[in-house]
Amino acid sequence: MWYIFPMLLKGVAFAVLVAALQLSAPVSGQASGKSGGNRPSQPQLPAASDAHKSAESGNRDCNGFPCDDQQPRFVVNVPNPPPSPWLLRDQISWGAELVLVVFGYVGITLALSTLKKIERQTRIAEALVQAAADSAKAALLHAQAVVDSERPWLVITVEPSLNIKNGFTILATNRGRTPARIIANLERTTIAPDEAHLPETPSYEDVAPGAPLVPIILLTGESTALKSFSRDDAVGLPKIPEELRRLDTWEDKIFIHGRVTYRDLIAPPEQQIHSTDWCCWYIHGRQKSGLVIAGPPQYNQHT
Repeated sequence: MWYIFPMLLKGVAFAVLVAALQLSAPVSGQASGKSGGNRPSQPQLPAASDAHKSAESGNRDCNGFPCDDQQPRFVVNVPNPPPSPWLLRDQISWGAELVLVVFGYVGITLALSTLKKIERQTRIAEALVQAAADSAKAALLHAQAVVDSERPWLVITVEPSLNIKNGFTILATNRGRTPARIIANLERTTIAPDEAHLPETPSYEDVAPGAPLVPIILLTGESTALKSFSRDDAVGLPKIPEELRRLDTWEDKIFIHGRVTYRDLIAPPEQQIHSTDWCCWYIHGRQKSGLVIAGPPQYNQHT
C-alpha cells in the first residue's frame, strides 16, 4: 500500500509542469497582438542605435521577438500531496498483522516454555534411569553375594598320618553351604632354596589332570584326601647324594603345590567351575619331619 504515494507525487508533478508549459503560449501571443493589432505586422529592421545597444548588451533579436534562449524560466514548486485517508481495508489489514504478531510472540513464548519443561523432564528421567541402574547393580551385587555365600568353598588343610610315621595327608574340606563335586586334582613337587625361588605363577600345563575314578561329591563339612607325603617320599626325590645333603642341612626345601578343581551344583552353568590352589613346605628333619602350608599368595588362592 505504501508504493501508491510515490506514484501520486510523480503524477501531480507531471500535471503541474504541463499546465505551466501551456500557459507560456498565450503570454507570447498577447505580446505580438500589442505590437500590430489583428493583422500581422511587417518585420521592421531595428534602428542602428537599438542594434548597437543590443550588440553592446549581448542580446540578440529574432525577427522582432526574443530568441528561445531569452525566454523566461519558470520554477514550479509542487506541493506535498495531502495524506491519503486510512481506508477500512487498510485498518483491517493492520489489525490482522498486529494479531499475527501477537500470536507469533505468544507461540514462541509457549514453545520456549515447553522446551524448558521437556528439558527438566529429560533430566528427571535420566536421574530415574541412573537410580534404576544403580539399584539393579546393587541387587546384582547382593544376589552375587548371596550366591557366593551359598556356594561350596574347598579349604586345604594338612593332618598327620595315623598309620605312617613322619607321614602327612593333604585334605580338601568343603566349608561352603552347598555340595561340591571334585572333577580334577593337579599337583607337583619342586625343590628350591626358598619361596622366592619358586616360579612367579604355578604352572600345571605339563601335568596330566588326575580325575578321580569315581565322582567325589563333598557335602558341607566333608573332607577328602588329595595327596599323602612321608619321609620316604622325600628321601626318594634327590637324584644325587649332594641334593640329599642340601635337604638335610636345609639349604634346599621341598615344596608340594597343586590345584583342585570342583563344580558348584546349584550355580548357573557359566559360574559352576571353581578351583583352589594350595602349597605346602615339607620340613625334612633328621629325626622328625613336618608339613605346613606355605608359598606365595599366587600358590594359595581361590576362585
